[in-house]
Amino acid sequence: MPEKRPFERLPADVSPINYGLCLKPDLIDFTFEGKLEAAVQVKQATNQIVMNCADIDIITASYAPEGDEEVHATGFNYQNEDEKVTLSFPSTLQKGTGTLKIDFVGELNDKMKGFYRSKYTTPTGDTRYAAVTQFEATDARRAFPCWDEPAIKATFDISLVVPKDRVALSNMNVIDRKPYPDDENLVEVKFARTPIMSTYLVAFVVGEYDFVEARSLDGVLVRVYTPVGKAEQGKFALEVAAKTLPFYKDYFNVPYPLPKIDLIAIADFAAGAMENWGLVTYRETALLIDPKNSCSSSRQWVALVVGHELAHQWFGNLVTMEWWTHLWLNEGFASWIEYLCVDHCFPEYDIWTQFVSADYTRAQELDALDNSHPIEVSVGHPSEVDEIFDAISYSKGASVIRMLHDYIGDEDFRKGMNLYLTKFQQKNAATEDLWESLEKASGKPIAAVMNTWTKQMGFPLIYVEAEQQEDDKVLKLVQKKFCASGPYTGEDFPMWMVPISICTSDDPTCAKMQILMDKPELTLVLKDIKPDQWVKLNLGTVGFYRTQYSPDMLESLIPAIRDLSLPPVDRLGLQNDLFSLARAGIISTVEVLKVMEAFVNEPNYTVWSDLSCNLGILSTLLSHTDFYEEIQVFVKDVFSPIGERLGWDPKPGEGHLDALLRGLVLGKLGKAGHKATLEEARRRFKDHVEGKHMLSADLRSPVYVTILKHGDSTALDTMLKLHKQADMQEEKNRIERVLGAISQPELIQKVLTFALSEEVRPQDTVSVIGGVAGGSKQGRKAAWKFVRDNWEELYNRYQGGFLISRLIKLTVDGFANDKMASEVKAFFESHPAPSAERTVQQCCENILLNAAWLKRDAENIHQYFLQRKAPPAMV
Repeated sequence: MPEKRPFERLPADVSPINYGLCLKPDLIDFTFEGKLEAAVQVKQATNQIVMNCADIDIITASYAPEGDEEVHATGFNYQNEDEKVTLSFPSTLQKGTGTLKIDFVGELNDKMKGFYRSKYTTPTGDTRYAAVTQFEATDARRAFPCWDEPAIKATFDISLVVPKDRVALSNMNVIDRKPYPDDENLVEVKFARTPIMSTYLVAFVVGEYDFVEARSLDGVLVRVYTPVGKAEQGKFALEVAAKTLPFYKDYFNVPYPLPKIDLIAIADFAAGAMENWGLVTYRETALLIDPKNSCSSSRQWVALVVGHELAHQWFGNLVTMEWWTHLWLNEGFASWIEYLCVDHCFPEYDIWTQFVSADYTRAQELDALDNSHPIEVSVGHPSEVDEIFDAISYSKGASVIRMLHDYIGDEDFRKGMNLYLTKFQQKNAATEDLWESLEKASGKPIAAVMNTWTKQMGFPLIYVEAEQQEDDKVLKLVQKKFCASGPYTGEDFPMWMVPISICTSDDPTCAKMQILMDKPELTLVLKDIKPDQWVKLNLGTVGFYRTQYSPDMLESLIPAIRDLSLPPVDRLGLQNDLFSLARAGIISTVEVLKVMEAFVNEPNYTVWSDLSCNLGILSTLLSHTDFYEEIQVFVKDVFSPIGERLGWDPKPGEGHLDALLRGLVLGKLGKAGHKATLEEARRRFKDHVEGKHMLSADLRSPVYVTILKHGDSTALDTMLKLHKQADMQEEKNRIERVLGAISQPELIQKVLTFALSEEVRPQDTVSVIGGVAGGSKQGRKAAWKFVRDNWEELYNRYQGGFLISRLIKLTVDGFANDKMASEVKAFFESHPAPSAERTVQQCCENILLNAAWLKRDAENIHQYFLQRKAPPAMV
């Protein structure tokens, strides 16, 4: 690995108090002019000012001490590598306050970062560009020279000079709009002064938009801005936002500090959304909902993302992390509370069970690798920041906060949150500060417990066995680090402080015992437990650990899956733990397949969803064998009973989760080639295309994927035609994600070429290529070759952003032989992608783990599939 360059934060001798910033974007030539007048404080006499600056040309710069002559800078020295500029002055700037003036120019780039251009089509079909921003983590410096570090907070007075027929928005409300003296087609729009805030949360947007608005119960003006002609599609998000603001105000007991909040859909947008204070930007698919054409999972996604970004208005914006090392605090917290908020708005989503499948298990999968990292990562250079926007910061962060909330209890947790937000408002804080506030509120050893979860990587596997002693059960617990590669054999013995809860068949929903496990081994006595009663650890799957039961304890839990006496989230957790133990070679995969067959009566969507994910992983693994068809048969056997129960059409009284389950099951059966499902999908698709009968939004994905998986060039052409005709980004994305299901080599090439075409928005190319890689064995090879052949273009497009990591992961994670691991490693050694370095290591590790799993278990799995089909022997 290349030596890390020593990274230095900006010197503290000069700091900003207020930025007066006027920007004039040119939407034709893609440039902008800027004028900065900043009130600054010189804390130590100096003859230079060092600021962050990237891709900006400074024309003039001067400094005027309060009540004194202005001094012009005589030199601008750009350190491009470090994204800094040093302004040199002919004389020493003395301690005190003054005004720094800088005139500069920059470009409206097409890299989805900084001040950039976003392409959209008007209702009449013209192509135009909006000017929009994305500054987190370190790109405010591409829009104006600034002290671009989260702890250097200041107030902002922003004005924008824009064409008079365009909408101009920023963090605050408009206070003045007047004609621009030099050009009658332009207006100067002036915004109110912001609170004290970090640069990465500043935002401005210039473009054409419609909006819907409402006032939240606590009097905040909420607007959702949509593409022209689609205001209707902003109503769902508006409802969620108007309900959410009062919920957070009440939860934190701190009012929302700005007069308004805007939520706006941006056409070209790299992330899901960005929490700029008072002006939250979103991908169209994370904000817009069309009552007729949006599926249930899109609604749920929008509700979660809105809940996530609005939580940041307090946690992140009002109180900001001191440095990127503490990014996880922002993201982990918002990723947890978005579920609390959606649960409040939509109790029928059963969203906390989905949390376990979406975040908790995803984090555990990554965190079992040797190439994982602790939640708290020391970050220096900006290029290292992008890399920590990953499942550890978000999903493990959210999971340990969920565990902490459960350990403290809601009331004390809220008290601690209020303490924290009140103490640090308009300031910066570190992880320790939050622990201190929660410790104060709860009287529990929060820091000691939580340091074991945030400062060391990984999590424990808890092995448990039980012995009946008369009317009591004696449990013996042992904790060891859980490793994806099998039993832990390290020299050191990492230890966690684990909040353990235990329930029994007496009352599966209530903890019979709760205890903090703070040593490697623990013996507990459960009183009055009969021999035939089962015992389960980790009630509600809240503790961030995996459990391995002794064979007889596990045996007694299986009937509780069959008869559903175990709650859904516990059924899910049990199955997921077993699957990961098999993947790590601690138990045999056949054991898990047997348990999977116990889920025949399963009614719960999320449990099925997790089961389906794991079968998908196994299916990808077995695509490297010659009995791939056998696992398709197994999938059909597992899913057809529930498929028959559900049928194709919604029944009266069904809700959100039934719709999600139907889509999941039909898609799984269709892809596996279940005959009746395939025929029905073809019939309905034909009606849909001919305009006889539109497919409901919830059935589109499963039908599309089925048609393509078993389709030819006609199917692909029809699909591409639907894509072209689709007016809604959600529908375009829905199609883009399934195109990779096609299986003929020449059609796979066609899909890959399509991925880089003008038809696909740059942030969506990744999911098309990823879909090909995940679609079939041929697709996997072709996608990897395609990424290598087009590396320059792809890398140039996503430079440094987290999309490059996602692309790599989606393309190579499914391989399963040692040779491929070396090939991937070698390719990225000669084509370095610094912000994806860790991702590459994780992928190589995964490929080697897959190879080992295949070697170890393929034959047993094959035998199991064969004997399932064999007629029972005569007795």
